[in-house]
Amino acid sequence: MNVSELCTLIEARNQTETVPMDKEVLCGYVCDLLSWVMAHGEEGMAWVTVQTHLNVIAVAALADMACVILPEGITMEQDVLEKANAEGMCVLSSGLTAYEICGRLSAQGIPAHG
Repeated sequence: MNVSELCTLIEARNQTETVPMDKEVLCGYVCDLLSWVMAHGEEGMAWVTVQTHLNVIAVAALADMACVILPEGITMEQDVLEKANAEGMCVLSSGLTAYEICGRLSAQGIPAHG
């Protein structure tokens, strides 16, 4: 599954419209503690978090994640989205809860990180 297909699956809106949505989603993860995510982040990961500050983009880019997913309709500030666009990091916002997002990923066979 690529990010575009994931976007449809979780009823999300792409907040980074200049970033291609063709990265392959290889695994999923949900965590809000950035140091923990830095230690466990993986290439191709779809990361669900409620965090919206600039360091989220840095952590996601460092691990070459597929995307960042914000649950419950959360959005990022424009300056953070500009950095995400510059880093080529797709940011999605879904009205679903983190639990619902992870359930849909799991139901489609996307494994947890690891």
